[in-house]
Amino acid sequence: MIKLDAYDRRILAALQEDGRISNQELADRIGLSPSPCLRRMRALEEAGIIAGYRALLDPAKLGLDLLAILSIAMDRHTPERFAGFEAAVSALPEVLECLLITGRDADYQLKVIVRDMAAYHDLLLNRITRIEGVSGVHSSFVLRRVVERSALPLT
Repeated sequence: MIKLDAYDRRILAALQEDGRISNQELADRIGLSPSPCLRRMRALEEAGIIAGYRALLDPAKLGLDLLAILSIAMDRHTPERFAGFEAAVSALPEVLECLLITGRDADYQLKVIVRDMAAYHDLLLNRITRIEGVSGVHSSFVLRRVVERSALPLT
C-alpha cells in the first residue's frame, strides 16, 4: 500500500470530482506547479490507485428506467459453480454490479438496470435463472436513488 500525502489526496479528490480536469487546472486547485502535479498523477496511475477514467451516463436519458437488486442463491457452494455463475453474469451488460455476499440466504447480490418490466422479465427468466446452479432469485426494485456516488472516501 502506498502512503498518500495531502497533495496526493487532493489530486485524487479533484479527479474523482472531474476526471477531465486539465493538469494546469488541477495543479492550480491543489497548490502545486504543473510538472510535480503531473508526476504525482502519473505515479498514482502507475501504482494502480487511479484505475482508469470513465464517463458517467444518465440512465434515464438512455431509457433505462428500471433498477433492481437481485439476491441469488446457488444450489452448491463449489469453486466451479461460483466461477461459472460469475462468468455468466459478467457477460450480461445489464448487470452493473455483482457481489459475492455472506450473512443472508443468498450467495450473490446483483444490481441490474433495464428499460422496463418486460426487459426485466426477459433478463430474469431467459438468462439469469438459466445460469447453471441458480436455485433461487429474490428481486427488489429501486423506487428512488437516495445516495449515489462513485467517489471513494480519502480520509
